[in-house]
Amino acid sequence: MSEPFARPGAHMCIVSLTYGGDLDAIDAAMSDHVDWLADGYANGRFVASGRKQPRSGGIIIVVGSKSVTEELIATDPFVARGLATAEIIPFTASMAALPLGDLLS
Repeated sequence: MSEPFARPGAHMCIVSLTYGGDLDAIDAAMSDHVDWLADGYANGRFVASGRKQPRSGGIIIVVGSKSVTEELIATDPFVARGLATAEIIPFTASMAALPLGDLLS
């Protein structure tokens, strides 16, 4: 097992999306949401994302402050269309697995 990578903290947020609409509406907006996620990864803002189990929403790990994350999440098609709400939990990452260590600054 690898030792964790440690460096002074990086601002990050865990975003917990909770679906408010029915799953048919979520599925209809999924392609736009996935495109939005792809942009976030391409811009270096997202570390990981995926569906909650059971399927009641999703989780996104974001690099950035709470205010930056709030602005970004407001543009998520699920949130912008009123299909999901977002709880944003900021934290200062001080340790990460080696593949994620470069995110800590």
